[in-house]
Amino acid sequence: MDARFTDEQQLLRRSARELLARECPMSLVRAQLSEPRGAAEALWQRITAVGWPGLVFGDDVGGAGLGLVDLVVLLEEMGRVLAPGPYFATVVLCGAAIDFAGDAAQRRRWLPSIVSGETRATLAFLEDTERWDAAAIQLVAEPSGDGFRLQGVKRFVLEASSAELIVVAARTGEGDTGVALFTLDARTPGVAIEPVALLDGTRKLATLRLMNVQLSRDARLAGGWPALARVLDRAKVALCAEMIGAAERVLELSVGYAKTREQFGQPIGAFQAIQHKCADMLVALEGAKSATYAAAWSLQQDEPDAPVAAAMAKAFTSDAFAKIAGEGIQIHGGLGFTWEQDLHLYYKRAKVCERLFGDAAWNRELVARALVDA
Repeated sequence: MDARFTDEQQLLRRSARELLARECPMSLVRAQLSEPRGAAEALWQRITAVGWPGLVFGDDVGGAGLGLVDLVVLLEEMGRVLAPGPYFATVVLCGAAIDFAGDAAQRRRWLPSIVSGETRATLAFLEDTERWDAAAIQLVAEPSGDGFRLQGVKRFVLEASSAELIVVAARTGEGDTGVALFTLDARTPGVAIEPVALLDGTRKLATLRLMNVQLSRDARLAGGWPALARVLDRAKVALCAEMIGAAERVLELSVGYAKTREQFGQPIGAFQAIQHKCADMLVALEGAKSATYAAAWSLQQDEPDAPVAAAMAKAFTSDAFAKIAGEGIQIHGGLGFTWEQDLHLYYKRAKVCERLFGDAAWNRELVARALVDA
């Protein structure tokens, strides 16, 4: 593994940071907190204008054909500013599901509009149990005429309120082989999307209700659970990239505050207790970066242990981000709890990210099973 980023990746990082500094100030993030759809339309249009939705898709569908490591670089910068909008759901979840599970015709049908930014999309996976494996999928796709009928509920669907296209995971048989993926137009009769208010207002989630939704046979993607498992592994690492970007920003804010806030006639950064907190935050951040970059490289190279690397990265980074966000508030003291400060937004993002794609305990269990099986 080459631990260094290429010149092109460094250029991507610089250009992304500059664009997001202009187009995604914290005032925009705060404005989206009360928006049920949270689409951040102007930011989305700017993102699509520079081609970010097509970053990791092949040139056969109009994409740039870059790898997961490049996407991690971009998402790290988006995480720094808590960028709202449908990018993660559209590219990392739905787009990847179609890319991995669709046949050539299905990829040509759906991916060009995702690459261009014309279509905003998401993936509906979770149901009533907080599991992230094939057993979580109980929604049944029943044969109906020349197609299928969907009846049931999907929970906590990312950015569903602004999505035009949804890939739904459903069950057509027993075991892992009985999991199928279906493309669904959000305007299809019988589809109801209900926004759900959670702790992190920068990221919108919704309940998806499917009431006798009729789908044609060609709505079923060619691939099933193996393709979906790949999507979830990549999503873990992509979320880790957002988390390390956000955690780095919390550390910057905390160190900056420690240098300027004075107590007893000197900056609080002169006190050993504050210095140790900042040092612990940096150690946790660097460990999370190493785990995330290693997992991204493993997935990009299709290494045999890539799913384990993704699980390790998610477990470590979830804990690290929560620790850093909490310590940042502690360093700021009472000021850290005020609405005017941005730290509470990062802390709320950390708490929700802990649960997405499995918390630390879930992912450590995956690592433990892999060790025992090996």
